[in-house]
Amino acid sequence: MATLALRNAEIVNEGRRFQADVLIRDGIIEHIGDLPAGLKANREIDLKGKLLLPGLIDDQVHFREPGLTHKATIASEARAAVAGGVTSFMEMPNTNPPATTIEELELKYARAAATSVANYSFFFGATNTNLDILKRVDATKVCGVKVFMGSSTGDMLVDHVATLEGIFQHSPTLIATHCEDTPMIKLAEAAAKAQWGEDVPAAEHGRIRSVEACYKSSSTAVELARRHGARLHVLHITTAKEIGLFSDAPLLGKRITAEACVHHLWFADDSYPKLGNKIKCNPAIKTKEDRAAIRDAVARGVIDVIATDHAPHTREEKNQPYVKAPSGLPLVQHPLLILLDLVAQGVFKIETVVQRACHAPAILFGVEKRGFIREGYYADLVVVDPQKPYTVTANNILYQCGWSPLEGHTFKNSIHQTFVNGVSVYENGKVNDASRGMRLTFNGNRR
Repeated sequence: MATLALRNAEIVNEGRRFQADVLIRDGIIEHIGDLPAGLKANREIDLKGKLLLPGLIDDQVHFREPGLTHKATIASEARAAVAGGVTSFMEMPNTNPPATTIEELELKYARAAATSVANYSFFFGATNTNLDILKRVDATKVCGVKVFMGSSTGDMLVDHVATLEGIFQHSPTLIATHCEDTPMIKLAEAAAKAQWGEDVPAAEHGRIRSVEACYKSSSTAVELARRHGARLHVLHITTAKEIGLFSDAPLLGKRITAEACVHHLWFADDSYPKLGNKIKCNPAIKTKEDRAAIRDAVARGVIDVIATDHAPHTREEKNQPYVKAPSGLPLVQHPLLILLDLVAQGVFKIETVVQRACHAPAILFGVEKRGFIREGYYADLVVVDPQKPYTVTANNILYQCGWSPLEGHTFKNSIHQTFVNGVSVYENGKVNDASRGMRLTFNGNRR
């Protein structure tokens, strides 16, 4: 049986920071603690001076396959993910065709099994017309049901009141929502176009996709969840006003939870003059005051999960005028480095980062045997070198789109190595393309 010994690691896990060795056998963590001096593993790695964390579980990415593969593929973005310490991802259904039937959903799983170096799961997409299919989703095999209550492509906007009532009443698993009020946004867009034509300044994006549009939709989702007793996870909170909808109760007791994304923790509206459409995303990056409130909510546990909402587009698409430029940022290669820089700035404790980006997604979605450094769990791990800075350049970006809004920034830490199921999938700046991740499984108790 294959064995791997990680020695002299400084582990950050479950609110503790401590020194220990880790023995991995056939992809499973067998022992945490001192290992016998005479033990001979197939491979031994000395991690003295480095941090060992659980691999991140990113509960919101857009990897664009099928149908939008000029932007990205499951293979390309999974490579970027492991280079950033993300060992498992949950991908959204708004591809082409969308994952709004069981058959299309399973085709995505088959593609990931063939090409993804990271572990994977896929959301089932709700529409105004597929409630009967949605009811048949297997909660042990699918991460959740995604409901676009605003801002979507094709026919994935769910705005029929009766359908929303049915989803919140009958979904067999957790409901994840994108919350923005589309009629309010359309009115604001029309006013902006009347003033500026197609050359609307990117800085207007946060006012077009306003605080009020976010709050109206989020509060509706919360009201529906409370009325039907549903498990609701509101994605990418961007406003101080929305935070009042959620509580700082322990995660295990919550039925209504929230997520923050790294770009809303990192950027604010003062970044628009420099980056323009590169940071155009839905919901929008808003004010410094909103960012400060989101950071505080993450620190206090009012916001439970940190993710990326990785959404790549080509440079050419982003370079179009505001009205035509699509929304979304490529981020899955850099979330941990962003969060560790925020730790260095005193915004978060590193234990909080591990809780929100590793432990909490595993708890919330009921992911089996991942998200923690525990004996008997899969060895999904990331090694951080706190002594080696890392500058984002065009040469080290692994996204298929080939760009990042972070280009030129030097992070204080670097990702030294990433393990998925005990296999080294990122090491010495290179991805192990021969390895394949596993389909995530769930405990099913998420209704």
